[in-house]
Amino acid sequence: MKNILICTDGSGYSHEACLYAAWLNLQTKANISVLYVTDIRQFEIPAVADFSGSLGVQPFEGMINQLQEVEKIKSDFVKEQALKVFKDAGVDDEAITFHHETGLLVEVMSDYADTVDLVLLGKRGENANFASEHLGSMLERVLRSIDKPCLVTNRQFKPFDKVAIAYDGGPSCRLAIEYMANNEIFRALDLHLIVCVEGHKEDQATERMKEAEAAMHRSGLFPQSQVLTGEVETAIADYVKKSHVDLLVVGAYGHSRIRELLIGSTTTQLLRRCHVPVLCFR
Repeated sequence: MKNILICTDGSGYSHEACLYAAWLNLQTKANISVLYVTDIRQFEIPAVADFSGSLGVQPFEGMINQLQEVEKIKSDFVKEQALKVFKDAGVDDEAITFHHETGLLVEVMSDYADTVDLVLLGKRGENANFASEHLGSMLERVLRSIDKPCLVTNRQFKPFDKVAIAYDGGPSCRLAIEYMANNEIFRALDLHLIVCVEGHKEDQATERMKEAEAAMHRSGLFPQSQVLTGEVETAIADYVKKSHVDLLVVGAYGHSRIRELLIGSTTTQLLRRCHVPVLCFR
């Protein structure tokens, strides 16, 4: 892990994401890129038309200039707050870079993600207090668009000690095991391997467990293993809570969009129900 990208909007969740980035830097010495994106859509005339009635084009231009000035002030504030978190945590100044871009979050992050090993995002954004049961409006789109591992952080920072990987036999889970094997940080943690099946599929669970254990053992990772039964989202969320897991590792969005439209996405449900960071792989 050499380069970490953290997307921030100055919210409370972003503050906690910075704390996780600082902790990872102290463990791995990875460089940290902090990215704040101004949504370009707020500068389009239709977005501000309702505020100025039929006064003509010039009031729009004046309002856009004011919005740009406000965004510059906000960017400076976000930078100041992020750098303070890193300074207080003992992160070397030379390891940190700050970027302010204007555009669409998904597109900008996709460009930056090409050069990093891990992306950090807060589970919710600056409107979290108004929609406490919902994920950030752009989070799912970002997770679906980026091929790099994404760490979705929670509301309260806690160093990782106990890590659980939910293995479903898919390629994204195999990618997760490979990633864990190639990053020394995981070798010092208490690893748990969980396989969850619904209905009478014990043979399938045993097969998956043996497959995952063999892959992890070959990589020098020796987790505790547990088979869970019942509804996948509920069983995993309950295990995370009861076992005091600090980080959940999952393969993200492994099913077709049609299936997810009909019965919902397991990844989205786990992000909502688990009050710990979730490391997602696609």
